[in-house]
Amino acid sequence: MSLRTPADGHVEDVAPGRGTLPPRARYASSDAASLSLNGRWRLRVSATADAEDDAFARPGHDTGDWAEVTVPGHWVLQGHGAPIYTNHLYPFPVDPPHVPTENPTGDHLRHFDLPGDWPDAGDAVLRFDGVESCARVWLNGTELGDFKGSRLPHEFAVGHLLRPAGNVLAVRVHQWSAGSYLEDQDQWWLPGIFRDVTLLHRPPGSVGDFFVHASYDHVTGAGTLRVDSDVPGRVTVPELGVDAATGEPVTVPVAPWTAETPRLYDGVLATAGERVPLRIGFRTVALEDGLIKVNGTPLLFKGVNRHEWHPRHGRALDLDTMREDVLLMKRHNINAVRTSHYPPHPAFLDLCDEYGLWVIDECDLETHGFVEQDWRDNPVDDARWTPALLDRAARMVERDKNHPSVVMWSLGNEAGTGRGLTAMADWIHDRDPARPVHYEGDLDCRDTDVYSRMYPPHAEVERIARGLDGGTRRRRRLPLILCEYAHAMGNGPGGLADYQELFETYDRLQGGFVWEWIDHGIEHPELGYAYGGDFGEELHDGNFVCDGLLFPDRTPSPGLTEYGKVIEPVRIGPGGTDGTVRVTNRYDFADLSHLEFEASHQIDGRPAGTHRLTVPPLGPGESAEVKLPPAPDDEGGEVQWTVRALLAGDLSWAGRGHTVAWGQGTVVRRAPVAAAAGARPAVDGHTVTLGPAVFDARTGAPRTVAGVRVRDLRLDVWRAPTDNDHGAHWQSDVRCGPHWRELGLHRMRHRLDAVETDGEALTVRTRVAPAGREAGLRTVYRWTSDGERLRLTVSVVPEGDWTVPLPRLGVRFGLDAASTDAVSWFGGGGEAYPDTRAASLLGRWEAGVAELQTPYVRPQENGARADVRWVELGGLRIEGEPEFWFSARPWTNEQLDAARHRTDLTPGDTVWVNLDHRQHGIGSQSCGPGPLPRYFLWPEPAEFSFVFSVPGD
Repeated sequence: MSLRTPADGHVEDVAPGRGTLPPRARYASSDAASLSLNGRWRLRVSATADAEDDAFARPGHDTGDWAEVTVPGHWVLQGHGAPIYTNHLYPFPVDPPHVPTENPTGDHLRHFDLPGDWPDAGDAVLRFDGVESCARVWLNGTELGDFKGSRLPHEFAVGHLLRPAGNVLAVRVHQWSAGSYLEDQDQWWLPGIFRDVTLLHRPPGSVGDFFVHASYDHVTGAGTLRVDSDVPGRVTVPELGVDAATGEPVTVPVAPWTAETPRLYDGVLATAGERVPLRIGFRTVALEDGLIKVNGTPLLFKGVNRHEWHPRHGRALDLDTMREDVLLMKRHNINAVRTSHYPPHPAFLDLCDEYGLWVIDECDLETHGFVEQDWRDNPVDDARWTPALLDRAARMVERDKNHPSVVMWSLGNEAGTGRGLTAMADWIHDRDPARPVHYEGDLDCRDTDVYSRMYPPHAEVERIARGLDGGTRRRRRLPLILCEYAHAMGNGPGGLADYQELFETYDRLQGGFVWEWIDHGIEHPELGYAYGGDFGEELHDGNFVCDGLLFPDRTPSPGLTEYGKVIEPVRIGPGGTDGTVRVTNRYDFADLSHLEFEASHQIDGRPAGTHRLTVPPLGPGESAEVKLPPAPDDEGGEVQWTVRALLAGDLSWAGRGHTVAWGQGTVVRRAPVAAAAGARPAVDGHTVTLGPAVFDARTGAPRTVAGVRVRDLRLDVWRAPTDNDHGAHWQSDVRCGPHWRELGLHRMRHRLDAVETDGEALTVRTRVAPAGREAGLRTVYRWTSDGERLRLTVSVVPEGDWTVPLPRLGVRFGLDAASTDAVSWFGGGGEAYPDTRAASLLGRWEAGVAELQTPYVRPQENGARADVRWVELGGLRIEGEPEFWFSARPWTNEQLDAARHRTDLTPGDTVWVNLDHRQHGIGSQSCGPGPLPRYFLWPEPAEFSFVFSVPGD
C-alpha cells in the first residue's frame, strides 16, 4: 500500500500544462478594460513541492504570517532562498522528467477588487507573461490549471469566476519541474512570477488572434497589407487611406521598415467589441541567391545576444530598463539582437519596432546539460516531449508574429538534435513561411534556412566564406551567421575588427552576434557584484555569467566602445592623395543625408581648429574622397586630423551632434625623442647621481628622479590573467594564462649581475627568470642624462626554451600615492590592447588614477592606454621611444591577480606604474578562439627607451 500520493504530479508531467487558452497575438493596448495585478503579493516558501496542501487558495485563508514580495520578481532575490548559477550543468540529478524532492515552492496570494467601471458583459482573461518554472493557478478557490514554459505567455478564461470585490488569486510556483529540463540556458536559476500578471476584459465581439501581413515590393515601392483575424473586423490606416475588411489585401505606396529606417504606420483593427491599435512596418524577408535579404537587400547583422538582466531584480525588467538597452545599442551602432535564449518581455519587441533593430526571436528551449551524457535521453529526440516543444514554438510565434523587427525565428539553443526540433521547424515554416528559421545545432541545415555557428576562429570563418567548408550541398548554398562570437567575458573581446573585416569582404558572411549584452552580476553589499559560487551553490560556473558588453549596472565596458567603433556604419580613412579623406557608407539601406561631418586637426594632441566638411549624401556602399581643410603650421609637432560623422538632427535614439563614426590620420609624424646624454654619473658612497636622479650604488636602482621618490623599478612581464587569458577548460588549443602561471611568470626572480658606471652611463645588468626553469630574460638597464632629463634604455634578450608568449614586456615602478592622483597623457584615450584598439582615439587626456581602472566584476588586467607618446603623473613626465602602453593602479599586479571581487582590492600608499613596450593580445578564449598569431608577444630581442623629466607648464 502506498503511503504517499503526491498532489503535484503536474510538476513532473512532460505535458506543457492544462487549462490554458490557445496562444494568440499580443498587443500592447486596446480600448477594452484591463487591470494590472502587479505589485505586492503574499508569499510562503516551502522546501518541497508537496509540503503544503492547496488550502491557501481558498478565500479566507489566513496569510498574516506570510512574507510580502514584489511581482514581477524572483523570491530568491527578495530574501527567500538563494540564486543558483550554472552554465550548462543541471543543478539536480539528470533523470528526466523527475526533479528532486527538495523543490523550493512559492505559494503566492493576491487579493484584488474589480474597478468600479469594470463592464458586466463579456468575459475576462487572466494573463501571465512569465513564471519560472511551473505554475498552478486558482481564482477564488477554483483551480484554473497549470503551465510550464517560463518565458512564454499563458492565459486562462476567468470571467465566470470574477467577483466585484474580494477576489483571491493564488499561484503555486515550483522552482523545478519537467520544464526545467528544457530551460538550461546559461543563466541564474531564479524562480518566481517575474513578468506581468494582467486581467483583461474580453467584450462580446472582442479581438481574438490576428496576423498582420505587411510586405514590401522593393521594385515598385508598394506595400501590401492583409490582416487575418479570427474575429471579423475592419483595418484602417488613415495615413495610407486604407479601410479594408480583415482578410482583404490592400496595396498602396509606402515607405518600408528597416532597422536603419524604422518607418511605422499607425492603424486600428476594429471588431464589433474592441479596437486594437496597430503599428505596421512594411518589409519582406526572403532567402534569395544564398543570402538573407530584406526588401531585396542583403543584411549584415551587427548584433548582440541579449539575456534579460537587472542586478537587483534579475529577469524582472521594467520598461525604462528595456528602453535603456535599446538606446545603448543604437548609440553603439548595434543593429540586431538575438533574444538568447528565450522570447524577451513583449515590450522589448515594441521598442525594437520603434527604434529599429533586427531581431532573431529565440524559443524558450535549451537542453545543454545532456551533453554530459552524450545527449542520451535528450527531450528533443523523445516523442513524449514533442507536444511541449510545439507548445513553446507556438507560444513564441503567435505572440510575436506581428512585429516587423522580427526577421527570423530560432528554435532554441544548444539542445542537440532530434525529431522534436524537426517538428518545431515544420510547424513554424507552415505557420509563417515569410520568415527564415534558425538553429545553430542543425549543422546540416536540414530543418533551417541559415548556416549558424558559434565561436569559429577567423581562419575557419574565411574558409566557410570561400565555400571550402564542406558539408551538405544545401548548407553550402546558405549564408553563414555567427549566432555567437567574440565572448565578452572580462577584458575583451579581442579580434572584433578582424572578424568585421571578414564580414565586409565576403558576401556569404552576414555578420554575427557578440556574446553577450550584459554581465549577470547580482548586487551584493560585501562583494560588489556576486557571481556563481557566491551563494554556496553545490555546482556552479563562477563568473562565466559575467560575460557582457555592459557591466551589471549598465555602464558600457571598453568592449562595447570597441564594438561600436568596429561596426560603425561610416568608414573614414585616409584618401588616395595627401590632404584628402575617404568616406564610405556602410549602411545597408540608408544614405548619409542624416549626418553632418566635422574635421579638425591636432598638434601634439591639442585641437587646432574645427571645420565643417562637405560630404555628399552617399548611398549604401558608395564612397567619396573629400578634401580636408589645410593643416595648420605644425611648429615642429606631430599633426593628426580627425573627421567625425555626427547626427545632423535629433533622432528618437540620440540627439543632434551624437558621434556615429570617426576616423583619424597623420599629417606630420612625431619627431624622435631628443637624446638625453652628456652628463656623467657621480659615485658618492652608497649613491650614484646622474643628472636629476639618485641611484642606489649597490643595486643600480633609482631612488629619486627629479626629486620624486621611485621604488622598485624593474622589468615586468606579468599581468593578472584576464578571463580570456585563462580560456575555457574544454578547449584543446593553448590557453596562455595557465601556462604563464605554470612557467612561473608571476614569481620572476631578478638576479643582479653587474652595476657599471662607464663614461656617460650607469648600466645595470640582470637576468630575470622564474625559479625551477631555464628560460630567462637577459635584461640591461642603461641610464643616461643631459643634466635635466634622464633616459632609460632597456635591452631584453630571451634565453632558454620559451614555449609560451609573454603577457607583457616593459618596466614597472612605484610612486607615492599621496602625490600621484592626476594623470595626463598624449595617446589613446580608453583602455586598449593589441587586438582591442580600434576605438583608441588619439589625443590629450586627463584622469585620476581611480578613473584609469576598469571595474571588471572579477578583477583582472585592465586599464592600459595604447600609443602613448608621453604621460605625466606624480611629478614626472615620461616620454617613450617608440610609443608605449601605460597603466597606473593603486595596487600591484599580484594583488589584482589575487582578487576575486572588486571589494578585495584596497588602495595602498603606492601607485604602481607600468610602461609597456608591448602587450599580448586579448582574444576571446573564455569561450572562443584566442588572439590571432599576429597579436602574440613571443619573447625576442627588444630595445625600448623612456625619458624622465619634470613636467612643463
